[in-house]
Amino acid sequence: MRNFKSILYISLLAVVALPTLNSCNDDDFLDRKPLGTAVEGDLPAGGFEEKAFGLYGKMRTQGGVTDWDRYWFQNIRSDDAMKGSFPGDAATRGNIMDRFVYSTTEFAANWDGHYSLIFACNDLIADVDNSGKTDAGSIINKAEASAIRGLAYFELRRDYGEVPIILKKIVSPSDGIKAKSTVAEVDVQIISDLEFAATHLPLNWPAYPGRATKGFANSILAKLYLYQGNWAKALEKSEIVINSGQYTLFNSYETLFKEQGDNCSEAIFEVQFLRQNGVDYSNNYFESQGYRGSGAWDLGWGFNVPTINLFNAYEVGDPRKNSTILFSGQDDGYGNVVPLSVDQPYWNKKAYSTPSYRALQGTGKNFWFNVKIIRYGDVILMAAEAANELGNRTKAAGYVNQIRKRARGNTAGILPDVPADANLKNAIKHERRIELAMEGERFYDLVRWGDATTVLSSLGYQDKNKYYPIPQTAVDQSGGVLKQNPNY
Repeated sequence: MRNFKSILYISLLAVVALPTLNSCNDDDFLDRKPLGTAVEGDLPAGGFEEKAFGLYGKMRTQGGVTDWDRYWFQNIRSDDAMKGSFPGDAATRGNIMDRFVYSTTEFAANWDGHYSLIFACNDLIADVDNSGKTDAGSIINKAEASAIRGLAYFELRRDYGEVPIILKKIVSPSDGIKAKSTVAEVDVQIISDLEFAATHLPLNWPAYPGRATKGFANSILAKLYLYQGNWAKALEKSEIVINSGQYTLFNSYETLFKEQGDNCSEAIFEVQFLRQNGVDYSNNYFESQGYRGSGAWDLGWGFNVPTINLFNAYEVGDPRKNSTILFSGQDDGYGNVVPLSVDQPYWNKKAYSTPSYRALQGTGKNFWFNVKIIRYGDVILMAAEAANELGNRTKAAGYVNQIRKRARGNTAGILPDVPADANLKNAIKHERRIELAMEGERFYDLVRWGDATTVLSSLGYQDKNKYYPIPQTAVDQSGGVLKQNPNY
């Protein structure tokens, strides 16, 4: 839970303290040492702490990593979400992602941003290696860079398939030009990075929420193995996280996506956003998803909205529907009627901030929610899926029912426990869709399950659309070394 007292406030500033995207001198700011002094519970400071802190800031400022390009790739391509806003706003982007008319000239920021982050990780790793330092703090800094690089390659792998593996510091432009590696080769690199991180990172950062941990590295490993269909390893890594004693399901699903849910017991890795004293240490991720209105209801740009398909997918009485979907013309859950909109019937409530907090901050647009990269509920469902595929239905059903128990809360007669029977696989698929709705998992789940061609075909999806084309600028700059994805 966010708390602006003492070292937590200092550490949040240290992790996120960068000017907004429209400001200057980001690099100068990143060169500053973290504010404050060490307190009991701090881990050994490494010799590369400043660069390590800079990586977390870079995750917030790089296109595609946590800005609005993220949900164009991760949400809008699914049957859960669509472009939103009004029909003419970003119509080209909407056609590309809602109708699978992919373009080699749009969304280059997703590719460029992830590689920029990778290059920054490479710099830190090379600096540690070249220094010869083997103190615990410096190795932890290297492990942080390895974890973030592993995440970046994982996201590139699921967006583009085969991608270049670049591990060295970029000294000249030619250092960044390399042919694509196979998906299997990329997976080997991701595993190498994340295993190193899982070995050397701490279980937690008492003074610095938002930094990479063992749980983060093992969670992404579990997800990679899930994508590979390596069920035994997916279950092993998921259960390392589950049995670590570091995480629990947050007591309220709805509150999980409010200010109180940031850095809560369910947080495994979140990119830290903050608005303090009228200054936004954030980007357009949540602003661009806010209700599009005027006056007191000018809350954002109105993109990334739930579909009627998602609306109809909920079981009767599932409280997660009202925690995920904000309805035009209905109560917002805080005693305010959302104005009727001629453009959209639904909005993403997981991006909707508390009215009282908006008043406190003096703005309607949300600049302060953290971006949840992975949370404990996702890991539990990964463990359920892997256990079921391994034939352990009892264990699998137990994990799924943890999620359903939290969802129903104290409301009797809804969301009964699912049985450990032959229909469990479908129950797990349903639970992943509902529990993680609007959080960027649905499209990739459909692809890896082999369901995308059936579920998304009416929207124009073809099998080639599981991977996005490489930006033409990257192909051109490589002088032909980098080959475009097939069928583009």
